[in-house]
Parts: sequence; C-alpha cells; structure tokens
Amino acid sequence: MDRYMSEMRCFVVLALAFLFSVLSASAQEAPGDIEALKKTAPKVYIDCMWCDIDYIRTEITFVNYVRDRKEADVHVLITTLRTGSGGREYTLSFLGQNGFKGVDDVQRYFSNKTDTEDEIRQGLVRALKVGLMSYVGKTPIAERIAVTFSEETKPAAGKDRWNFWVFDISSSGFFSGETYYNSRSLRANVSANRITPDLKVRMSVSGRDSRDHFEYDGEVIDSQMESYNFNGLVVKSLGDHWSAGASLKATSSTYDNIRFALSPAPAVEYNVFPYSESTRRQLRFLYTLGFNAVKYREETVYDKTAQNLWQQSLSMTIDVKEKWGSISAALAGAHYFHDVNKYRLNLFTNLNLQLLKGVSVFAFGGGSRIRDQIFLPKGTATLDEVLLQRRQLETGYRYFFGVGLSFTFGSIFTNVVNPRFGSGEFGGMNIMID
Repeated sequence: MDRYMSEMRCFVVLALAFLFSVLSASAQEAPGDIEALKKTAPKVYIDCMWCDIDYIRTEITFVNYVRDRKEADVHVLITTLRTGSGGREYTLSFLGQNGFKGVDDVQRYFSNKTDTEDEIRQGLVRALKVGLMSYVGKTPIAERIAVTFSEETKPAAGKDRWNFWVFDISSSGFFSGETYYNSRSLRANVSANRITPDLKVRMSVSGRDSRDHFEYDGEVIDSQMESYNFNGLVVKSLGDHWSAGASLKATSSTYDNIRFALSPAPAVEYNVFPYSESTRRQLRFLYTLGFNAVKYREETVYDKTAQNLWQQSLSMTIDVKEKWGSISAALAGAHYFHDVNKYRLNLFTNLNLQLLKGVSVFAFGGGSRIRDQIFLPKGTATLDEVLLQRRQLETGYRYFFGVGLSFTFGSIFTNVVNPRFGSGEFGGMNIMID
C-alpha cells in the first residue's frame, strides 16, 4: 500500500511537472507564433489622405501596413462622392499586387449627413475588413480569423414621406477684435436637394455680410461687403454618358457692383467614361448657353446701369485617381455674343504623383485670362477698398500655383500606433497657444 501511494505521488508530481512545462512552453511560444503568422499577412497600403490611419491600424491588426505602395501586396484606394442626402459614397478599390496580382475587389460604404466622425470611420473599417478577406484568406494568418454574423434586424424601409428631398439650414458668425480693430462676418444658407439616379434637383439661398472697423492716428475706417445668391439646378440623366439640364442664378454683390442679376442657362454634358466610374475617372464636356439680365449699383465704365446679355461657355474636366496618384484639370472658356472680345478663360490643375519608391511630387495651380469685366464701376477705387478687397479691380489675368517634393526612406512598416503627446495622423488634434 505504501509503495502504491508512493508511486501515485510520483505520478502526480510528474504529471504536474509536465503540465507546467507545457503551459510554460505555450506561454513562451505563443507570442512567437503570432509574430510569425503576422509576418505572413498581406502587406497593405491605404491610399487615403483624410482617413484616420491610426484608428484603422488599431482596429485591423491582421495585416501589415506599409507606407510605400510598391511594397504592398494590396493597394487600397479610397475615393468619395457626395450623395443626394448630403452624406457620402465611399468607394474602396482593392488592387492586388505581387502574389495577389489580378485579385481585385470593390467595396462601398454609404454615410449619412448626420453620421458622426466615429460612425463614419467604423463603417469604413467594416468595409475594409470585408474587402481584405479576399487576400487574408490566402495566407497562413487566416487560421486566426473568425467570421461572425450579426443577427440584428432593422425595420423594413417604408415609404419615404420626404420623397427624396433633403433640406439644410445653416448659419455662422465670426467675431474678432483688438483695441483699434474689430471685425465680424455673418453667413446664412438654406438649401433643398432631391437626387435620384434619373434626376438631380438642387436649390440654395445664401447671404454674407462682413464688416471691419479700424482706428488709426485719430482716423476711423469702416468697411462693409454684402453678397446674396440663389442657385438652382435641374439635371436629367440621358444614359451612361449624356446629361441635360438647366441652371438659374440670382445675385447681388457690392464687390462686383451688381444690384441684381438673373441668369437662366440650359446646358448639356457628355462624359467619355460611364458616370458609374466617376469616383475613379471622369472626362466631362459641358456646354452652357446663358442669358444675363443685370442691374448695376453704380454706372459702369461702359456707361451702363443695366444690361441684357447672351453668353455661351464650354468646359472640359478630367479627374483620374489611380494607385500611382491623381490628376485633376479643368479648362473653361466663355464669351458674350454682343462682343466676342469680352471673354474669359479659366484653367485649374492638380497633380499628385508617386514617381519612384519613396518619392512623390505634387503640384497645383490655376489661372485666368480676363477680358469680360463689363461690370466695373466708373471712377477710381479708394485705398481702403483696394487694401481691404472690397471692390473688384480691373485686371487682365489671375494666377496661383504651388509645388512640392517628398522623399521618404527607412522602414516600410507602419503597424505601430503610439498616441502619446498627440497623433501625427488624421483624426488627432493639437492645440498650441502663444
């Protein structure tokens, strides 16, 4: 009996020792196993300037994030379009590279205008997770992935009592001042939009009133600028490439010497690419025929207090977003029929290219050739009006441009998130007071 009990004690001791060694080995090897699995996970490049990258890296930990698109197995290009309800359609294009070349996918997420930033980034993460499964499922880390299904039910969509109409009312005020200076600016806007696949209707009324008060060397300078606008637009879809519509504008502006102007204008547009591809590429040509009935605040340099004028315009817009970068450009020209020498040409371009590994360049610019300032008032602008930009001045051109180059090198991985002392990514906030 004693021998039996002694053998049992030895057996228990050995069993406990074995169990302890197994648990110790598991505790020591598990992190290594996880790290080894993570090394096999797809390398992902998120192509989105405004996304909360820190949040994405925190919520999706089963892929490796890289900062160079050429090092990635999956290039995720995120583009957006505004929806009729005031929200946005987010198109997530998954482009396979290296071993996943040819494995592409597209996911879409729709936000509402009333969604918070947190709700939007949660929705984007859900769409990212779904799209990434096509790639993660082909790697060893897939054995650690679990798929769940939420059985939450939502009420069936009922009849839309607003019939797709969306209304928005907004106002704002900005106030600032010092001992010898104060300023205020008031804005208000009311809009009503109805957008369906076949018909787009947009209407808005807006107003702005800005005032500045200066005191210098015993002299008081008061300045004011007012503008009021109505914009209406109706567009009918005519297939995958054509659209037709009309706009109506009403304007009053102290800056432009306009007491009241009414401008109806029918238009037609052709898009070389189908409208369904608009988040990735567009090449649109828009022709507009317009009539302007104008009453001026002051007599113009052409001795006019009112005019009825016809004009036409043609514009070309190209917008391409690809994994190598993006290109946007718009060229527009317009002239009056009563005098073709009264014309205007506008050009705007925006370029963002990733030329080589770690090397990217951006450039933007625009300019106008101006020969149609028929609304300029007689007389010379005062120094106050010039310095405070309260009155349109005669000019033959305008331009602006910018250019930049970036070269990044070092580790390609960006998996670590460290929010201490603020985040350098979109979504953080840093306040400094001097």
